[in-house]
Amino acid sequence: MVGGFNTAFSFVVYSGCVIGFGHLLPAHGKPLIADIAFTISTPIGITVAFLCYKHFVFRTKGNYLKEWLRCFVVYSVSFPMGLIIVPTATGFFQRIVFTHTYAPYLAGLVNSCCIACYSYFGHKKFSFKR
Repeated sequence: MVGGFNTAFSFVVYSGCVIGFGHLLPAHGKPLIADIAFTISTPIGITVAFLCYKHFVFRTKGNYLKEWLRCFVVYSVSFPMGLIIVPTATGFFQRIVFTHTYAPYLAGLVNSCCIACYSYFGHKKFSFKR
């Protein structure tokens, strides 16, 4: 449930950024807007995920700064992949007639699912290791 919430929360923040930057930078392409939205929304999503994992999944005590920084380390490994996946998937979904309008959102969803699977194991083995 926590992983689902974290994924949904991150996706909502990312989508809000896509909408906001889409209005602020309408002349720029969707892949660039998706990358900017991903870059801005990621630290917010990481912090919320850290708090949820800490309190509801791994239930560790203390060490907030140490565990928070470890969460950033786990996600920093996947961050460069997101910078590749998001614009590539956005370009792919733009080519499909039915998904053209929703291309950056679908790309964000694909990336979020990949990160959710990877991050659970990273947190279990590293961030909240007992």
